[in-house]
Amino acid sequence: MTMRLFLLVFAFLASFAHAEEFLDPLVAFKPTARALDGQTVEVVYTIAKDYYLYRDKFRFAAEGEAATLGTPVLPKGKEKDDDTFGKVEVYYKTVAIRLPVERISSGELPLRLAVTSQGCAEAGVCYPPQTQSVSLTLPDPATTPSASLADDGAGDESGLIAATLKDAGFWAILAFFFLAGLGLSLTPCVFPMIPILSGIIAGQGHKASHARGFALSLTYVLGMALTYAAVGVAAGLSGTLLSAALQNAWVLSAFALIFVILSLSMFGFYELQLPTALQSKLSEESSHLQGGRGIGVFLMGALSALIVGPCVAAPLAGALLYIGQTGDAVLGGTALFVMALGMGAPLIAVGTAGGSLLPKTGPWMEGVKKGFGVLLLATALWLISPVLAEVVVMLGWAALLIIPAIFLHALDPLPPQAKGWQRFWKGIGIVMLLTGAALLIGALAGGRDPLQPLAGLRGSAIAAETRKLPFEPVRSVAELEAHVAAAGRPVMLDFYADWCVSCKEMERFTFSDPDVQAKLAGFTLLKADVTANSEDDKALLARFKLFGPPGIIFFAADGRQIDSVRVVGFQDATTFLRSLQRVI
Repeated sequence: MTMRLFLLVFAFLASFAHAEEFLDPLVAFKPTARALDGQTVEVVYTIAKDYYLYRDKFRFAAEGEAATLGTPVLPKGKEKDDDTFGKVEVYYKTVAIRLPVERISSGELPLRLAVTSQGCAEAGVCYPPQTQSVSLTLPDPATTPSASLADDGAGDESGLIAATLKDAGFWAILAFFFLAGLGLSLTPCVFPMIPILSGIIAGQGHKASHARGFALSLTYVLGMALTYAAVGVAAGLSGTLLSAALQNAWVLSAFALIFVILSLSMFGFYELQLPTALQSKLSEESSHLQGGRGIGVFLMGALSALIVGPCVAAPLAGALLYIGQTGDAVLGGTALFVMALGMGAPLIAVGTAGGSLLPKTGPWMEGVKKGFGVLLLATALWLISPVLAEVVVMLGWAALLIIPAIFLHALDPLPPQAKGWQRFWKGIGIVMLLTGAALLIGALAGGRDPLQPLAGLRGSAIAAETRKLPFEPVRSVAELEAHVAAAGRPVMLDFYADWCVSCKEMERFTFSDPDVQAKLAGFTLLKADVTANSEDDKALLARFKLFGPPGIIFFAADGRQIDSVRVVGFQDATTFLRSLQRVI
């Protein structure tokens, strides 16, 4: 024991000779605290790189007599053979510790904690125990769910995912990301990849087979997966989301143009292929994908990952938040690669089946190719719709329904001996024609909602304009803090961007709901438009550990941020009302 104490004192004194090489302990080990519910506090230590904290050296105490603390709940640490204390458990990067609180009274409870920790630098210096103070306010237990309920899908899903993964093992993390990828494959963001991939396989004509369909779809998915691995890690480590950098009007227009060019080739205007000399060279290296098509399919997969990614869906936001916290590029790249494989598994199944199910020869094949051409045009319109005027979007969908309906003989009489399939496709054509006509008439009559194109004819469009919430704009952190300090009542901050589809869904389906508007009547409503992705926009997002919109942050009447309730991603009116109830 004497020798260990001597080593500790010696190491600490030796640090003064190289003081500039080591961080101040208050900088190396930063504690923060938040209330998980009315009777549970979470203390989170952020630990600098190449520093660590001892698991058995934490001490916690509540100042005053209003509350006492129960036994801390600490996660398992990593074993280390320490020069000072021998074999111990330590924490790197970050650690979250839960503290049960025994209260004397109900109601909101301001709480000040004295938190003690002890840690070292890997370079060879150990610090004496450090005691710091953190403050928070516990909500009334009668009006807040317990921490276990609060973590069950409510609140900030991305933060919960990052916290869940924080202490998981390598293989458990990869399994989680694969399952998350499978879940993301069911979202609307991934659906446009199906006609892209199917169109590629349809273009093979008589060459299509199970094996070829599998090879093409696997190549496509690998291109997508490697893009997520590379760009996703960069996005996580830099604290910005890919969509913020790519989804602006010019980039989206360029991507949409690519899909238009691809669709025109499906209509037979030209055939996309590499020069003959390059095809011959590539065929030598990839004989199973003749004509160098494998390279093109791989690049199309990579491009699709950039264009039609999950757009700040909460699982992806949680993945990026987790990667940003770990700073581990190898783990981050592997995790996002596995997540993309999970997203691509259904695409591989579709591609493999399509290789044999798609017709090999005959006129039907041409019809299939033209059908996929229409789907590629629809993908282009869907892609660029966030930056187009709503009337242009409605006119575009009208054209994409009416013109194919004419080719499906919606306006032509059927012959007396028409077969069942002919009648079926004519019926589909009539439905498309009527829907397209409704969109066309609605757009010309002033309607702006593709889901209710004729609403303008009965004056509902004007009524919808009057139901918009009175948001005040904020453009910087300083401006936000001034608004919150002066509000004197609860505040809701909404992050928005013109290219954010989910943001517009929130406005159209959630913020327009009468019950939601009634609940928000007592709030000060602020909106941070981060479309430009300026330095102030990035600072606002970083202030709340958001990677992009949509995100909604709440503040109490006293200006305190309500950490236990925030919204990331789209929520329908019913779910959002539950979030508001927790705030109120």
